[in-house]
Amino acid sequence: MKKNLFSLLSALVLVSLMLAACGPAVTATEAPAAATEAPAAATEAPAAATEAPTAEPTAIPDVPVATFDGTTLSVPECGNGYTGLIKSVAATDASTVTFTLCRPDPAFLSKIAFSPFAIYSSDWLDSTYANGTRNSEGLEKPVGTGPYMVSEWKRGESVTFVKNPTFWGEPAKADTLVFRWSSESAARLLELQSGTVDGIDNIGPDDFAIVQADSNLQIAIRPALNIFYVGMTNTFKPFDNVKVRQAIAMGIDRQRIVDTFYPAGSEVATHFTPCAIPNGCVGDKWYDFDATAAKALLAEAGFPDGFKTKLFYRDVVRGYLPQVGNVAQDIQAQLKANLNIDAEIVVMESGAFIEESGAGRLDGLYLLGWGADYPHITNFLDYHFGEANGQFGTTFPEIYNNLVEGAQIADPAAAEPIYVEANNKIRELVPMIPIAHGGSATAYRADVTTPQASPLTNETFAVSAPGDRSVFVWMQNAEPISMFCADESDGESLRACEQVMQSLYAYEVNGTAVEPALATSCEPNADLTVYVCTLRQDITFSDGSAFDSADVVATFNMGLNIAAPTHAGNTNLWEYYDYLWGLMKKPGGQ
Repeated sequence: MKKNLFSLLSALVLVSLMLAACGPAVTATEAPAAATEAPAAATEAPAAATEAPTAEPTAIPDVPVATFDGTTLSVPECGNGYTGLIKSVAATDASTVTFTLCRPDPAFLSKIAFSPFAIYSSDWLDSTYANGTRNSEGLEKPVGTGPYMVSEWKRGESVTFVKNPTFWGEPAKADTLVFRWSSESAARLLELQSGTVDGIDNIGPDDFAIVQADSNLQIAIRPALNIFYVGMTNTFKPFDNVKVRQAIAMGIDRQRIVDTFYPAGSEVATHFTPCAIPNGCVGDKWYDFDATAAKALLAEAGFPDGFKTKLFYRDVVRGYLPQVGNVAQDIQAQLKANLNIDAEIVVMESGAFIEESGAGRLDGLYLLGWGADYPHITNFLDYHFGEANGQFGTTFPEIYNNLVEGAQIADPAAAEPIYVEANNKIRELVPMIPIAHGGSATAYRADVTTPQASPLTNETFAVSAPGDRSVFVWMQNAEPISMFCADESDGESLRACEQVMQSLYAYEVNGTAVEPALATSCEPNADLTVYVCTLRQDITFSDGSAFDSADVVATFNMGLNIAAPTHAGNTNLWEYYDYLWGLMKKPGGQ
């Protein structure tokens, strides 16, 4: 259907003008309240029983609502209630897409290279959506333009990929790629030593020397562009009290955690963002450990005898958290010894944990972290502390207003004073507690070429050859949650999607620089508010359908427009689309 789109453009425009002249009908693009929206807090007072109902419906605020006509996705204006970054995405011809932004974005190319913004076939998006959900084909077997395509997913066991015969670039080195998983680093290493897998993720802290001493293996060190933190949600008591949050920040010996549970190359976090990122470590350093001062502050907050809470985590190893259970038990012990806080450990299934923590529904402390998606401070701070992110509860304008200002400045030196203020406010208000930047590594059989340890954890195995074998077997920490990565934030899922899907730009292998992928270029205007992307031609998806600008616009309509029929995924949080671009919606999610 989309392949006749541009021949019908004139007719579509004419119809649009006729409909506008006839006056508004029921707006198809206006979405109902999101099903995942939390109910009003129990402490919120109900409307008084004596209050008379209004005779007329309350007027809908005059704020933007997205429209989509097949070639253009847009909002009428920036501001006036719309806080998103993208004003429009327009297919100006079959090989050109223009992104118009509400404010300058120096990090646009780094963002657009990120795997959740990979391009889907518009026809495929329509075919896998029905009755308000993405069907199993849509969640497990995406159709992409990448070097591999999914052959079979045996839930609980493995995902098998085979070469995409229509891939436009250099063919994958191995005919078949298999993803397996184990949460235990020792089990992963044993499989590698026995030769049943070709590469493994996240070597255990004690196993670096073992791999380095084994001539049959090779190690690849991954730069520590990550952060492990203890999170909390300030809409739950007692975490609504800033002195409680500050007391916990002082009451955890973070150096002890790093010294005991982390490998070489790790360091205690002085700031949320790694210092390798420009402006990541400007401003005051985090609180020093001081159990006496922490306990006094907790008493001042009204809890001289401590309190009871929960400590949530998922048992999934990450570079930022290599020994999950051990770290959880150590933090539990420190909270009790230093603050008399009794924290009950609760282990959750990975997908449920990500969904509940991301939605701000965990009523205690929790262990989570972040690995760089793109090498810019906005990836760390804007995602976590922006106005739209309810993960930590009520957001703080003292933080997010600085972030909005800083994100528009291309020169890091000019932006530094803004990020000093933002980092200092994060320290003062304690939305979470940064613990560590974790060093990590991958390991491979000695004959594997181009061994990868991406600083962005987005290894793309098409460039790696497993010796003279035709099958490359990779073992990571956990099973993907789904492979519809437009609506996933889980690293194990995103890596799997990287093998199949492609974005307009991509990150270089084992690096952080961006380079053209499905686009040959995306040229900005002088003030970085318009990016004109020229697309590669003669590219097809793995199902044989042709790629063009209509697919790009349909993809962003699916991700950004909450009223789009295709805006249905797995978690339905759309975290990256929301936090990096801002969903096209009215205030309050309407």
